[in-house]
Amino acid sequence: MNNNSLTPLANYHSHTYRCKHASGEVVEFVKAAYDAGLEVFGVSDHAALPDNRWPDVRMPYEELDNYIEAVRTAQHSVPQVEVLLGMECELVPEFKNYLKDELLGERQFDYLIGAGHYTPHNGEWLSSFTKLNCKPHLKSYTEHLCQMMESKIFAFIAHPDIFGCTNLEWNTDLIECSREILRTAEETQTPLEINGNGLRKKHINSSDGPRPPYPWRPFWELAAEFNIKVVCNSDCHYPNEVVAGIAENLELANNLGLELADLSYLLTK
Repeated sequence: MNNNSLTPLANYHSHTYRCKHASGEVVEFVKAAYDAGLEVFGVSDHAALPDNRWPDVRMPYEELDNYIEAVRTAQHSVPQVEVLLGMECELVPEFKNYLKDELLGERQFDYLIGAGHYTPHNGEWLSSFTKLNCKPHLKSYTEHLCQMMESKIFAFIAHPDIFGCTNLEWNTDLIECSREILRTAEETQTPLEINGNGLRKKHINSSDGPRPPYPWRPFWELAAEFNIKVVCNSDCHYPNEVVAGIAENLELANNLGLELADLSYLLTK
């Protein structure tokens, strides 16, 4: 691990009221980040898409300018913190160029996070929080994450072990899909996120006792067999969560010998 400190210094994954399941304006999060001792804070609300799909969990496309303005305002209001403009995105094929050319290009976003909240399967999008409990759906989820990494659009992949929400026990199907995700992460050198939000969710009663839905330790134990790097974020939805779960996940990474990704290049974009 290339960082000997278990003290959180950065959080690249956060959400504001705009996603409709969080609370607080950008500047409130950044002020909380400063108070918590963070040096870098990434704002990464769920991506507004031109067709306004999934409107119950993300801002409409028409609110994109306001979102960018709120991030720029926070950058000037709290100059002690490096505030980055980001978004958390699924890879919707028809909007691949939108992510590359408009968000990262024209609008000068600092970074995008790849995430599989929804899984494309047989022409429809399934909830990855509730539908990844059979091999065909797991296969589609795996393919989606691998396509994200191969696209080279995303700075890292959020909560790759989100299938822990719907699978009670670790099994051979999960090992198979995890190995493919980890192999692609290694080949593309895409960091994977150990996500703190899962620690705050209702625990699952497995045969080994209660566990968070994610991070799921067997996945990260398997990750230690691959040459990958990780990033530990809080995935905060409220200002008082800006560092929640990061120290615990830094400790997990340290104990398993996982190397932290260096995302400092984002600060120079």
